[in-house]
Amino acid sequence: MGKKKYERPTIVRHMAGFGNKFGRALKSRIKKEIDGVLVKDLIRDHGSPVFVFSEKTIRMNFRRALNAFNVRYPKVQFAWSYKTNYLDAVCRIFHQEGSWAEVVSEFEYQMARHNGISGEKIIYNGPYKPEAALYTAVQEGARIHIDHYDELYLLEKISKDVGKPVDVGIRINMDTGIYPSWDRFGFNLDNGEAMNAVRRIQAGGKLRLKGLHSHIGTFVTEPAAYRTEASKLAAFAATLNKDFGFIMEYIDVGGGFASKNTLHAQYAPGREANPTIDDYADAVTSGLLEHSFGPDELPILILETGRALIDEAGYLLTTVIGNKRLPNGSRTMIVDAGVNLLFTSAWYKHDVMPAEEKQGMMEETVICGPLCMNIDVIRSAVNLPVMDSGDALVIHPVGAYNVTQWMQFIRMRPAVVLVGENQSVDVIREAESLDRVKNPEHVPERLMNAR
Repeated sequence: MGKKKYERPTIVRHMAGFGNKFGRALKSRIKKEIDGVLVKDLIRDHGSPVFVFSEKTIRMNFRRALNAFNVRYPKVQFAWSYKTNYLDAVCRIFHQEGSWAEVVSEFEYQMARHNGISGEKIIYNGPYKPEAALYTAVQEGARIHIDHYDELYLLEKISKDVGKPVDVGIRINMDTGIYPSWDRFGFNLDNGEAMNAVRRIQAGGKLRLKGLHSHIGTFVTEPAAYRTEASKLAAFAATLNKDFGFIMEYIDVGGGFASKNTLHAQYAPGREANPTIDDYADAVTSGLLEHSFGPDELPILILETGRALIDEAGYLLTTVIGNKRLPNGSRTMIVDAGVNLLFTSAWYKHDVMPAEEKQGMMEETVICGPLCMNIDVIRSAVNLPVMDSGDALVIHPVGAYNVTQWMQFIRMRPAVVLVGENQSVDVIREAESLDRVKNPEHVPERLMNAR
């Protein structure tokens, strides 16, 4: 018989059966499978850690969002936010569902074209659009949103070079009651700067204003702010029609809808407290319809929703490496996935769920990753039963921003798999290898001989 594991005794106060603020006793949620595929089988076949995406959830979330807006407004178009998750397989699911592409760099623009999206179905945002990229976007008919006067002037130059007017939109920022206000991008509506930009466009005679765009923030949990945004954009569009004869083909209200994640500042779980897609749809469409558009002048409503459509579809599977006690007595669990993979742990209290039933008392636990950094903490406090080395955990929701902002730091990035609607499992991004990481490097000849 092997030697039993020893752990130094620690006194921990337990209140079994007592309710929390919501009247519930502490209980660990279990996540054994994802769309019918066992977590233990996914780890066995693809290693740990591993990202898993649910195709069923992506399609369901998109269809639910599209329906929420379509029943309230007759002309709706979604544009998938590439920066949120630009894995080709994920993007192509959204494009199959009818979504355009929204990009903020020439890199993302090239990815959208690679995924078969034509220029006229690409919305090109962002404060930095290189001249060569703008030339391409103009020639391919992309919807370019002007961010500042220097970009406006550059587009006029391109218009002269190509010998034809260029259709554009302008990005607008405004006070919607969300603070701090996202006023770094575009032209301010409230102080008259946006109107001055329109006057400059008209005076130049080389650009044709076709749309208005705004993005008021990220993870906005106040739907009323979107009503204010939509109403202000619609009123501005009406003014432009009256004063200049401009008819806006579209109004783009951006993104920023909250997912079901829980912010660090929230007490109630996000899956219960955050607004629904119907709440946002009510707010946006009510703001637009406050203003009377003629039957031939109703603008297309464009939405760049990212996080709210993909977050719930993503899971990170990880394995317990070991347990220890901190000097203050806190139980600490070390897992093989760190903040290099889970960028959003800085924002959210992600759900952490065992993949199998575990016996024993629940205890507040610190979840640390494998990196040799003190900040590598995925959850600073989460109630879990005692987990053994080799046990699997499921972290959720993690579909937004993690596979675009992850880092190859200390440990290489893992595989990403997609669970299909028929329970098929496909690798959509291979795990990194040393060759893949080092191939772009070049060592001078004089350094080739190591001592």
